[in-house]
Amino acid sequence: MRIVSLLPSATEILFALGFDDEVVGVSHECDFPPQARTKRVVIHSRLPHDAPPLKIDRLVREYVSRGESLYAVDAEALAELKPDLIVTQDLCQVCAASPDDLATTLARFPEPPDVLCLNPQDLGDVWRDILWVGEDTGRGHKAEALLQQIGSRLGEMECQLDGLAHRPRVAVLEWLQPFYVAGHWVPEMIETAGGKDVLGKKRTPSFCVTAEEVIEAAPEILLIAQCGYSAQKARDEYCAMSFPEGWNAIPAIRNSRVFAVDASGYFSRPGPRLISGIEALAKMFHSGVAVSQEAERVFLPITEARNLPVPASTRSASA
Repeated sequence: MRIVSLLPSATEILFALGFDDEVVGVSHECDFPPQARTKRVVIHSRLPHDAPPLKIDRLVREYVSRGESLYAVDAEALAELKPDLIVTQDLCQVCAASPDDLATTLARFPEPPDVLCLNPQDLGDVWRDILWVGEDTGRGHKAEALLQQIGSRLGEMECQLDGLAHRPRVAVLEWLQPFYVAGHWVPEMIETAGGKDVLGKKRTPSFCVTAEEVIEAAPEILLIAQCGYSAQKARDEYCAMSFPEGWNAIPAIRNSRVFAVDASGYFSRPGPRLISGIEALAKMFHSGVAVSQEAERVFLPITEARNLPVPASTRSASA
């Protein structure tokens, strides 16, 4: 079987199931595991590389308003690779290519490949998709074994959290300019790790909020989880921003419980590494919890206090 993955999370699933050689093409964002970088790239983003967050947000809105795709398909590369299966998604037109992006290209194939479209809304859907990919590729037994490992880690963590009386109030910012609150499976991750999401909604796309709404929510823990960003990059951007006077009144700010996380690997992508993201959350919420070394590396503390005027673009942004 020759497989092309246009979705970073699907690429991770495929490699976890042992398809190191069968995966022949990937998207420009498929960077894990490292072997994925050796595969031919067949999808490219139309957004400028390393554009500042405000420009990215503006360009995304413009593309969406015009009904245009954010992605360009390399039709010649796809034709040369001759895939039997293409894995893509239909969840977020910003995060990865969709079946619509492929339609024109595949219509010219004399024998179009099968297309597997993933659309997870919550953690249950993420685990289901692992099984789905396994079944469609003849690796159902390996998918089941992978889920057993994930279930075992979840069970061990839940035993440690059992009996804890306090569930801290948590806010997760998926984007900073403007502010977006994380949705879909992230609020469920917060709950599973022993916290309470005060802004996000399960099975709901991320949405725009104002700085004042974050202040009013009074989170005890604030997570900077920018989609596609490493923890270091997220921390750097947060520390470079200005915030309104009331920002320092947020309990998370007062008590130095603000963390930047590796959202690209452990929160934004609905794949196997979400279990390490959940463990990392549990460690941030309840420091006595023992987690994997991988989970320990997911987050970085942010201790800088802020008390400066907020940019107008953040203050007045709306969804």
